[in-house]
Amino acid sequence: MTASAKDRALRLLGVRARSREELRRRLAQKGHEEEEISTALDDLEAVGLIDDEAFARQVVEHRVSARGSGRREILAKLRQAGVDRSLAERVVDEGTGDDEEARAEEVARSRLTRLGSLDEATAYRRLLSFLQRRGYDGETARAAARRALGPVPGP
Repeated sequence: MTASAKDRALRLLGVRARSREELRRRLAQKGHEEEEISTALDDLEAVGLIDDEAFARQVVEHRVSARGSGRREILAKLRQAGVDRSLAERVVDEGTGDDEEARAEEVARSRLTRLGSLDEATAYRRLLSFLQRRGYDGETARAAARRALGPVPGP
């Protein structure tokens, strides 16, 4: 006997929090009908087991505290998970506050320990690239890399 969409969704939620859209995609991949998926997700949402806003807040908290991620990376992660754009932007703005530059500099300083043997220009380029991959915009990443390294020759 195959598992119902609700049972499968509950198992997925038992592993980690997920957005409604993530669950919908996974259930559709397993061959459940759209009507069954919709009913199951509505039931789970009604009892509070699916909450995209709470999910988004968890993602923001983890990405900021554990990874030191920038706003762009967090937004991309939430959008990939199917969280509504306006909800994602609001939660990211609330969760990251005005400290993006300070967080970028902290991430840059912690990364410097791995770049100690490189000349300053190479360390700067690698640090800049790392910060941009973490979701910091170019201006914020450049400023954080410069502050972390001190004055750097070149562009």
